[in-house]
Amino acid sequence: MTTDQIILFSLFGLVFAGLLWGKFRYDLVAFSALMVGVVTGVIPTKHAFDGFGHPATLVVALVLVVSAGLVRSGAVFLITRTLINHTRGLGAHIALMGGIGGVLSGFMNNVAALALLMPVDIQTARKAGRAPGLSLMPLSFATILGGMVTLIGTPPNIIIATIREDSLGTPFAMFDFAPVGGVAALAGLAFVALIGWRLIPRAKGASDGADPMAEIAQYIAELTVPEGSKQIGKRVRDLNEIAEKNDVAILGLVRAGKRRYGNAQNIKLQAEDALVLEATPDALDEFRAALSLDFAESKRQEALRADGDGLEVVEVVVPEESRLNGKTAMGIGLGWRRSSVLLGISRRGKRIRTQLRKTRIEAGDILLLLTPQDRQNEVIDWLGCLPLADRGLVVTEDKKVWAAIGMFGAAVAAASLGLVYLPVALGLVVVGFVLTKIMPISEIYHHISWPVVVLLGSMIPLGSALETSGGTELIANGLIDLTAGMPAWAILTILMVVTMSLSDVLNNTATTIVAAPIAIQMAQTLGVNPDPFLMAVAVAASCAFLTPIGHKNNTLILGPGGYGFGDYWRMGLPLEIIVVAVSIPAILLFWPL
Repeated sequence: MTTDQIILFSLFGLVFAGLLWGKFRYDLVAFSALMVGVVTGVIPTKHAFDGFGHPATLVVALVLVVSAGLVRSGAVFLITRTLINHTRGLGAHIALMGGIGGVLSGFMNNVAALALLMPVDIQTARKAGRAPGLSLMPLSFATILGGMVTLIGTPPNIIIATIREDSLGTPFAMFDFAPVGGVAALAGLAFVALIGWRLIPRAKGASDGADPMAEIAQYIAELTVPEGSKQIGKRVRDLNEIAEKNDVAILGLVRAGKRRYGNAQNIKLQAEDALVLEATPDALDEFRAALSLDFAESKRQEALRADGDGLEVVEVVVPEESRLNGKTAMGIGLGWRRSSVLLGISRRGKRIRTQLRKTRIEAGDILLLLTPQDRQNEVIDWLGCLPLADRGLVVTEDKKVWAAIGMFGAAVAAASLGLVYLPVALGLVVVGFVLTKIMPISEIYHHISWPVVVLLGSMIPLGSALETSGGTELIANGLIDLTAGMPAWAILTILMVVTMSLSDVLNNTATTIVAAPIAIQMAQTLGVNPDPFLMAVAVAASCAFLTPIGHKNNTLILGPGGYGFGDYWRMGLPLEIIVVAVSIPAILLFWPL
């Protein structure tokens, strides 16, 4: 081995030891290794930061922003209302989400499939009161497995088809991967749904789905029925089913400024009626989006939206010296002076019997306020209230749900058909979200997990240096020597194990580019059909389950799931063993030597 190869192999060994040790955060470990590589000369200075502009890094950052936009548009609520029930057991939820993710990944890029389903899974976990980390890793693995079934499901399959065309004259067709990839995907999904999720340790950095402010999270709030609403003419009791599904209690009705007797279950709804509700902020927003209700009377809501580029929800507590203490929101002119709306009041142990904006506020009340974008601090200071810890409350732009879904769907379709490069397609979606005011530009950078970006940006130059230094070629030559004289099934097994190991260290695209020519060379040396060897590489390169850096999907869930670097192998190692065990017989059956 050359000096550069020795340094690089040593660096990779130290990086993985440091990441598994967990004493220091993964981004610091990876960035430190990058700096050592530059100082020792194995990574040219001019290429030291190429990883931060690499497509894989950009895709991860853009997907997180797109996912946040899909949440804010109401697309995620639409999916959860239609398909997901948070009362379902964890195993059943993982089986359902894994099945949906696997199917979607077969016909769209598996990164895009995870981008769509990840916020759905997080929302469901929050409503179910469990840590998102318990289900995000199974979802990621399921989308990776599903992508192996078709040509367009995952980049390694596309690369394999291209290399086959260059070397053998014809590429693989759309569903040539289905027999082997399908068997591996089904076996893998069954393991993930039945056993694998039980092996996940409790994510160290993930907060529980339960709200730490649950005791003060229930607000008495009002939502208004707008003109032309589909709810007009329905009885209040007709809304109970969807209210219960969204964890909202309907307490009564306000009409023409007066509270109706009891909970008004039999009254037919009219335009500008206000439903009196008890709910958490998230549940309230989801219920509003589901029924297309307004925050206030139509004129007040139009004025509120016209005042800025978006709306923010903020929780405040009222101290004795507050301007609001002993007064009403209407009395101090909260609406016309500060273009804000009192959305809800939390007053523990007491019911509120009057219309919210006519209710006298007491010291100690917790208020849910709706303010124009970026003016919340001004409103809070004017009221003399104290803000509570930010819980990331947002206002769902439900009137733009189909615009968001349309932009995302068009981008995925264009990228899948090769019309637009995936990072460019996702970038255009982000631009579209900003221009249509689905996502305020001030929030874009808040949704990017910067430690994950640093991890990828640091590891990609190290992987490239290993390849350019001849380190991967050294591995290839050793593999050919090692398999000399072995039976076909043993050679395929070793090829898959080595390819999987490389994919866990490099990204799957780089691994495929390195391993596919090796596979063809091994087949030609043996004088057999190269197709089974290419299929082995296609499956193995996609199945990077041991680390968060081998596949973009695993990197995406690292931050939201609160995982440590060493958490992946617990479910990933047995999954990789299962994939190899079922793939070898399938390859020999469907692609004989």
